[in-house]
Amino acid sequence: MAFDIRFWGVRGTIACPSTSHAKYGGNTSCIQVTVGDRIIIFDAGTGIRDLGNELQKRDVRDAHLLMSHTHWDHINGFPFFVPGYDPSWSLHIMAGHLNDANGSIRDVLNAQMLGPMFPVPLETMQAKIRYSDFKAGDQFKIHSDINVRTAPLRHPNGATGYRIEHNDKSVCYITDTEHVPGNPDQKILELIEGSDLVIYDSTYTKEEFTTKIGWGHSTWNEGLALCQAANVKKFAIFHHEPDHDDDFMDSVEMEAQDMWEHSFVAREGMIISLD
Repeated sequence: MAFDIRFWGVRGTIACPSTSHAKYGGNTSCIQVTVGDRIIIFDAGTGIRDLGNELQKRDVRDAHLLMSHTHWDHINGFPFFVPGYDPSWSLHIMAGHLNDANGSIRDVLNAQMLGPMFPVPLETMQAKIRYSDFKAGDQFKIHSDINVRTAPLRHPNGATGYRIEHNDKSVCYITDTEHVPGNPDQKILELIEGSDLVIYDSTYTKEEFTTKIGWGHSTWNEGLALCQAANVKKFAIFHHEPDHDDDFMDSVEMEAQDMWEHSFVAREGMIISLD
């Protein structure tokens, strides 16, 4: 059975379409995981628009959307997700970082579509949408044969890391999170142990990180170290800083691969197969 990962948006903070970002892409976070004929989506950044259009062409009618958190760069593509307006669609949206004080995942998605910020309210979406809030650290199943493990991440307002498992294969999505230098995050290490692919928040270089402490992001250096410590097979550098253009990301990939050949920089359109 196919177990594929496709990157639809790999940027953090804000979309940055330009010729200097053409190779790696300018859309914000969105990843498609395909297990057989089942679709799981990580985050609803601007990349989800193109994903939605592709799913409509393929006549897909069901998906799960797992949210890492609800900062703008991870949700502002949601109002442009065409399947949400299709009454023949079923969509299950899940989040693990919210609590009573912050409201539910439905509350947050609804708020960004209220006037005067947006002209089309959430109620306009005619798909059969189910909203579920859980606590980061919980474990659950999708379609009875896909196991999902989660962990809390270090990020302002909270965030959730995910591990999707099927038939002894797994992919982990770890963004947005801030590491503590010299103190590897044990929850992340436990979550990613032995995984086939880890997609990790690598917004900053090690040098940039020193001036960004408290902003909630990490470095590719930390991601690489975590993956090596946890016996991970492949490491995807993800959530690229908007000012890091193609030349910059080329140099990051070269340096990372010099340190560990199983590292690579995520690009829009890239497909990784785990089967």
